This record gives sequence, structure tokens and C-alpha cells, in this order.
Amino acid sequence: MSQCASVTTRPRSSLFNLLLALALSTLLSTSQAQQGDDKVLVASLDYGTFQGAYSKQYNISYWQKIPFAAPPTGENRFRAPQPPLPITSNHGVYDSSQSFDMCPQRTVNGSEDCLYLGLYSRPWTKSQPLRPVIINFYGGGFIRGGASITLPPSAYPVLNVSSTTDLLFIYPNYRTNAFGFLAGREIVADAHSDTNAGLLDQRAAIQWANKYAAFFGGDPHNISIWGQSAGAGSVVAQVIADQGFEGAVGPGPVFQKALASSPYWPKAYDAAGPEAQWIYDTLANRTGCAATSSSSGGSLACLKKVDVQKIRDASEILAASHTYTTSSYTWAPVIDGKFLPTRLAATTRVNAEFGFGMYNTHEGENFIPEGLNRAAGAGGFNASEASFDGWLAGFLPGLSAADRDAVKTRYYPSKGSTETVTSYTSNYVRAGLVYRDVVLACPAYFMASASSKGGWLGEYTISPAKHASDTYWWNQVNSAQKTDPDIYKGYTGAFASFFSTGNPNANKLTSASTTGVPELSSGKEFVINASGFAAADLTQLKTRCEFWRKLGPNIPL
Repeated sequence: MSQCASVTTRPRSSLFNLLLALALSTLLSTSQAQQGDDKVLVASLDYGTFQGAYSKQYNISYWQKIPFAAPPTGENRFRAPQPPLPITSNHGVYDSSQSFDMCPQRTVNGSEDCLYLGLYSRPWTKSQPLRPVIINFYGGGFIRGGASITLPPSAYPVLNVSSTTDLLFIYPNYRTNAFGFLAGREIVADAHSDTNAGLLDQRAAIQWANKYAAFFGGDPHNISIWGQSAGAGSVVAQVIADQGFEGAVGPGPVFQKALASSPYWPKAYDAAGPEAQWIYDTLANRTGCAATSSSSGGSLACLKKVDVQKIRDASEILAASHTYTTSSYTWAPVIDGKFLPTRLAATTRVNAEFGFGMYNTHEGENFIPEGLNRAAGAGGFNASEASFDGWLAGFLPGLSAADRDAVKTRYYPSKGSTETVTSYTSNYVRAGLVYRDVVLACPAYFMASASSKGGWLGEYTISPAKHASDTYWWNQVNSAQKTDPDIYKGYTGAFASFFSTGNPNANKLTSASTTGVPELSSGKEFVINASGFAAADLTQLKTRCEFWRKLGPNIPL
């Protein structure tokens, strides 16, 4: 029921309430008529009524700003999201045709009042069937990113790949860096704090979709989660999470499909382990909270009150503190025994029925020292074998000498190949492949292969095939979608089909003679190349990933 009928500030006559209701109804009806006949542009939920908008240019209905949880401020800083507050202003009607701020990040950006989402779809009327729902988590290394919708919105090429594609996209914010991923003994022990708070924000957004998607034309029984980079790492986290974990915003979330585009899954340390504790202690020191006495609540009480700018500045320094050595950007999910009870490498069952993983051929090279590519070197690294050995020992310090020898001689020799790289002799490429497989490709493989009803894996090889190169085809409108329609329809169309049906081939848009997406059970992967598509035997990657799975506890993966 809409809040607008129950929100009052003083007793009013029945006649007044009747006139108010009629006026409001006329206002909303007029707005809706002006923007598109019987399209649903007003959604009345149990905590407020949300006014959306219609774009004639892109033929979409959209709501840019809807709160899905209470502001995570004050005592709620570092805490799991709490239920959204009732909308009491403007007679309970919320203007959702406005942008929202990102969560705190970088040096000056963002606001703690950031737990909002936006959504869009083709215009929907209540006489039409409900559509499949896609919840998209943004990337940014778990240190930055934002979900605010602009026109044309992200992933519009997926919706627009064919006239029959009919989907509802939801884009939620989630907390990153210290605000979303602070761990350590103090966080673990505090009843009003939670590890993996950013992942719990995502979980709350899925729960919101379970409860409210139908008000916007979305089918709550046909939900996909999707992301790229850390957004895809977030997908990995959600599919291995404990669905029975008790949160503050209702029962465990339900989704059926998961698509992870280059899932950034850095080392998953224990929530109260030495690595997580070093991060907590460093943050407390840099914000001036380390010396806070126990009589004043200690360092955590100080961190919950300290100015947001101090945490923002310290978090940015911490983000880069281990780049190119023992980590990538420091902030990451942790194994807490509650929401994330076990590591990915030990997981044989995931929450998704259908899984689709993607990775790019050379994307590991985005995360390794550039000096490994130069004879003269830079940043303490060069192209020599000795430098590669030093990088490997720094990147994977938990491995034994024998394990590192196996990496260098058997699995990633100085002269080698992959499914799509016919040969390499460069230590730079070699290191990039190690990083790619440990952090990006193998997590995609593990997730897809553990899905209960079907799994698919794809490799994007079009030059330069670096991290995020593949987003060119499906994230924003560009000319290639018209100049090279075959790749657009074959690649992006496979995504649309997967979201709609759980099978990337069910609504195939390319000809029958064009290679589709082979299921993982066939022993092949889907390859996107400059001339089209192929199915490659999945031999080397599978062998390498199983090697990393065995060593998972020592990475930790």
C-alpha cells in the first residue's frame, strides 16, 4: 500500500484527505499519460511510492534513484545494510528521476548516504508478462565504482540486441574500500559491525528485487546476477555465500543465473587473520583512532565517528599498498565463517542453477609490473628469469619452493602456449597468464563448472584482449554494434539469451552455421575472435585451474 495515504502531520478532515488523494491521483495520472499512455511509471511499494520517467529516444521506462536500505551512517558504518526508511516527504511520493551519489571513495568523491539503486526496461503495462531481471554489480577493484544511471544506460546494447529482448536491469550501489570491506578482530567481535558489508549491500539489493521487482514488471522468479571485474568477483561471492545467513532485510536472496565477466577474485584472507588485522591496524593508525582508550570505546568506536574524509584518505593509501606484490588493491572479500563460510577453491556447489564465466586472453597483464616487459626494467622488475622468479614469490608467498618450481617448469614454462596463444617466450606474458588464471580465469571456470543445471565458459581474444576490452560490445552504445553486427549479435546476443532463458544458445541471433556457445560439459570453451566465433578444446586452462584449486588454501583462493 502506498505511504501517501497514511503520512500525516496533524489531524485532517475526511474531506481534506479525499481531496488530497484525488489531487495526487490526478497528478500522477497526468504525468503518466504525458510520458506514455498506460506505461507503468509509478510504483507503490510498502515504504513509499516511486515516480519514474520514460525516454522516447531509447524507448525505456526508468527509475534512476530508489533507496533500498537505510543510510549506513553513524552506528551503521561498517554494518550490514538495514531496512529502508519509510518515505515521508512529498506525501510519500519519491522523485526517482534524479541521480544518486557513489559511496565514499578516492580522495573527495562520494557520500555515505549511498544505498540506492536504479532500474530500467522496455515500457511495461500490467497486462503484460513479467520480464527476466538482471542485477548488475559494478567493477572497480573493490575500491571504487558507482551505479547511477545515465541515458543511454549501461548494458543498453544487451537490451537492444534484438526487438524481442525484454529484460529489467537493476543497478545497485554497494560500499567499497574500508567502508565496505574492513575486517579484523575488532569488526568480527562487534555486534553492530559486519565483515563483507559491501557484499551484504549487494545481497540486500537481490532481496529487494525478490520482493519488489514485480512492481516494475520484473519476474522475481527469473533473476540473474551479473558483473564485470570486481562486479564479477561480487557475483562469485554471491554464488558461494551462505544463503541461510541471517541479515537485517529479510530472508535469503533467490537468483537462478550468474554471469561473471572477468571475475576479479583476489586472495581471500581470513576475517581475523594477520593480513586483515594489518589492514585494520593501519587504517586505525592513519585516522588517529589507534590510540583511542577502551573507556572511550576503543579504535572501532573512533572509526565509526571519525570524519569520512580521514577514512577516505587512509583507504586510498591502503588500496595501493600491496599493488604488484602480495595483493592487487588490498581491499577484498574475506572468509568470515558466516556470509562467506569457505573459499572458492573448496566450493563444489554454488547458489546459481546456470553459470556463465568469461575472461580475456591478456587481461592479467593489466595487474603485473610493467618492468617485466622491459630489458632495462622499471620499478624493481625487468624481463629476466630472475625477475619473474622474484615477482612469483612476492605474488604467491604462501607457495612452497616445490610448488613454485611446478609453476615455472610444468604449468607456465618459459616457452609455452594456451588455448588461444599459439606460443609465448616473454616472462611478461607468462606472468600475465599466471595472474590471469589465479585471479580472473579460474574463478570464472570454477563458478561455471559448479553450476547445477548448466555452465558455459568464454574467452575474448580480440586485440588487445586486456581487462575490460570485451565491455566494448555490451556496455555502451557505439558504432561497432552497427558496423560489425555479427559479433555484436553473437556475443552480446548470447548474454541476452542467457539472461532470458539460462541458455546462451536458446535465443541465438546468428545463423545456424555460426558457432554457438558450447557447454562446459563438452570440454570446450566459447572463443570470440576478430573473425567471429570458435569452440576451443579446454585442456590447458582446465589443467592449470585444477592445479590452482589444489593449492587454493596456500594462495588463498
